[in-house]
Amino acid sequence: MTPGGVARCRLAGTVVLLLLLVCVLALTVGAGSYYTDRAGLLRWYGLAWALFAAAAWTLRKVPRRQATFLVLAGGVAVTATGLLAPPATSTDAYRYAWDGRVQAAGVSPYDHAPADPALARLRDRWLFPEGAGCDEPGRYPIPSGEGTRSCTRINRPAVHTIYPPLAEAYFWVVHRLSPEGSRHKPLQIGGALPALATALVLLIALRPRAPARAAWWAWCPAVPIESVNNAHVEALGVLLAVLALIIAHRHRAGGGLLLGAATAVKLLPATVAPGMLSGLLARGGPPLRRRVIDALAVLGPALLVVTLAYLPYVLASHESVLGYLFGYLNEEGYAGTGDNRRYAVLRLVLPDSWALPAALAVLTAAALLVLRRGDGRRPWRGALVVTGTAFLVFTPGYSWYALLVVALAALDGRWEWLGIPLAGAVSYLSPQAGLGTAAYAVAALAVVAGCVTRRVLDDPPCSTHRAAPRTAAPRRRRAPR
Repeated sequence: MTPGGVARCRLAGTVVLLLLLVCVLALTVGAGSYYTDRAGLLRWYGLAWALFAAAAWTLRKVPRRQATFLVLAGGVAVTATGLLAPPATSTDAYRYAWDGRVQAAGVSPYDHAPADPALARLRDRWLFPEGAGCDEPGRYPIPSGEGTRSCTRINRPAVHTIYPPLAEAYFWVVHRLSPEGSRHKPLQIGGALPALATALVLLIALRPRAPARAAWWAWCPAVPIESVNNAHVEALGVLLAVLALIIAHRHRAGGGLLLGAATAVKLLPATVAPGMLSGLLARGGPPLRRRVIDALAVLGPALLVVTLAYLPYVLASHESVLGYLFGYLNEEGYAGTGDNRRYAVLRLVLPDSWALPAALAVLTAAALLVLRRGDGRRPWRGALVVTGTAFLVFTPGYSWYALLVVALAALDGRWEWLGIPLAGAVSYLSPQAGLGTAAYAVAALAVVAGCVTRRVLDDPPCSTHRAAPRTAAPRRRRAPR
């Protein structure tokens, strides 16, 4: 077969796999809900991830121009599948809709829980069903003084909101732009827009070298399911974090501003901060004064943005703007006790009481490694190491948190870290805690195997790699005549 024929076959194979992926994702979002058939959903997820891996693999051999077109067209098609059904595996979007409605009524979202009778005037039958509507799955009972059975779609209705200020501002904007009675659809569209924007940013950043890697985000099943169908606000935080990393090595203050904005949307993007300071503590680097200035150039603007974002809500609220944050951490088992799905990988080899300090020690070591040996020209590499390590030691049970890892893996080209979002999905959907633990353990082994393989192949290791500083070549003296 001629080289042209081989190229056409590769292109056709990638298109077929991409079409199959879109069909499977469309069936997945309509297959059922978290409350009715978790095991069935997990099987659909597994099939979608297998097709995604195959399509991304074959795309590597497609010519650059055609690969760019496929990433864009496939990204639009994959993202659109999330719009085909109401949220299937999460009820967070209903809290978003409620917080936007509360703010539009001139009330701070941090002051009242959804079940508070003080806001009863804002309730409708969509978010607060009554009677027989409370028999459906995904309904949470709330007190009612009218003698009628009342409930809500909003999870944890008795606690205050947990979301940071720019997320709350986003909910308000979506509410203000939404037509009457549009329900969850504007939030899903609001999740699709930053997801597509992230794909475009990655494609522009990677196009001179490896545009096919942008498909790791654009075609990843986690994106349409979590960013679009479940409308999680993480998509906006990921977009801002990716932008922060791309410009950080050239414009530290600009990167810091975007980092602060990402953190004010969701706290998790703060884990990319060590990556933005990669190599700050390197031996033989600039003097201490220069290092302090470089650190403040990133962290100062980030802290300023977070402070300014919180300030209006602090002034308008009578309750704590941290909401249910600390209660959530305790409820989810991050305090080191309770839920045995947290710190699952560490608990395989350590006593339960050691899990929390060991996790903090490992995460601190990863951050120090990046600060010491990270490559400042590629801050996303250190960001991936710290963020991915955080997932492997804390093993969160919500799959949408790992959207940030997907984008960082695409930016850095370290495929082995993509096991983390898949492990998060298994942990979330599996009715057996042991299956989630096994998935995270396999993800950790994949990261280790990737590191070892790259070192054997004399590729920079997946942790960090700092290029040797450039020094001027000594000037050769002319020999006397």
